[in-house]
Amino acid sequence: MDAQMKKGLLDACVLHILTKGDTYGYKLTREITELMDVSESSLYPVLRRLETQGYLETYSAEHSGRLRRYYRITASGATRLAEYKNGLAELKRIIDFITGGDANG
Repeated sequence: MDAQMKKGLLDACVLHILTKGDTYGYKLTREITELMDVSESSLYPVLRRLETQGYLETYSAEHSGRLRRYYRITASGATRLAEYKNGLAELKRIIDFITGGDANG
């Protein structure tokens, strides 16, 4: 898969996972690696960028005597995820056309 396309999908996957609830980086990485080939080291820069853009926020909470950093989607992140979903719906129509997956095509 094209690296640029994968980057956009990774952003959407992170935001989507966070709609299910707050989570920490390692768990987020495990969920995403079930979908696509991505390393933990490539995910953390994505998380920092999404935080800088205001799409997610972080907080720390104690877990087993240690502080763990959790990620939470923001209202801006939910809006951005909706934009991704609209774009992906359009992309799906194009892919269905190209691959013959659309019953109308």
